[in-house]
Amino acid sequence: MARWLVKTEPETYSFATLERDGRTCWDLVRNYTARNNLRAMRVGEQAFVYHSVGPKEIVGICEIVREHYPDPKAPDEGEPPDRWSAVDVKPVRRLSTPVTLEQLKSHPILHKMELIRQSRLSVCPVTDEQWDTILALADGGSSAVLPTKKAATTKNAAKKAAKKAAATKAAATTTAKTAAKKPVRA
Repeated sequence: MARWLVKTEPETYSFATLERDGRTCWDLVRNYTARNNLRAMRVGEQAFVYHSVGPKEIVGICEIVREHYPDPKAPDEGEPPDRWSAVDVKPVRRLSTPVTLEQLKSHPILHKMELIRQSRLSVCPVTDEQWDTILALADGGSSAVLPTKKAATTKNAAKKAAKKAAATKAAATTTAKTAAKKPVRA
């Protein structure tokens, strides 16, 4: 099941407003990549809610309760009704501690998030590893789910060994093919 992050300006529509309303139409997304991400969302999937103004931080989790449909506000803007999409979401829970943009940027796992790489993208996917790391940060610590130096070293050593084995195998195969092609002289 995919996971997502949706951005909102808290002055326009905050997570507190979503909690009060209990459900809302997530509309007015006017970027094709973000629209395609909305269209990929399925009922039951969850998304972090990120406040993009003021303290820039992930503040809560919402759940997709209705898959994409034509954005009801698009015709008001003179747009074709099927160009833009919306989904319906409901609040799941507020994070016990918001996770700030600074934490995301400085974390070795989270600094590669689409939120960081494409900062203007208002709807983006989140990997399972990123999701778990953000939840751990929200529930407890600044170093939550950091890979240990030993684990990272072991992982790098394993990668190097695999590359070396592949290179050795390739070299042996090339040598064997070359030897097979040489004519035998009497």
